[in-house]
Amino acid sequence: MTTVYQTRGTCSRQIDLTIEDGIIKNVAFHGGCNGNLQGISRLVIGQKAEDVARTLKGVNCSGKGTSCPDQLSKAIEAALSKND
Repeated sequence: MTTVYQTRGTCSRQIDLTIEDGIIKNVAFHGGCNGNLQGISRLVIGQKAEDVARTLKGVNCSGKGTSCPDQLSKAIEAALSKND
């Protein structure tokens, strides 16, 4: 299942996310800090989606109240809730 998530409050504009059988298969950020987001994407591929969402939830960037990792947690939660 592939989900397109429009981010809010971050430099990245969108996250494309593929989850199969509860495992993250692909993550692509559009916009944002390219190197950092490529690194995050590579680190989470192959991981359990629920674990990644729990780990990244609440990460704050420069007092914005959210961050690209936090937005990824929200994208994962949205994708998993669609699958219920």
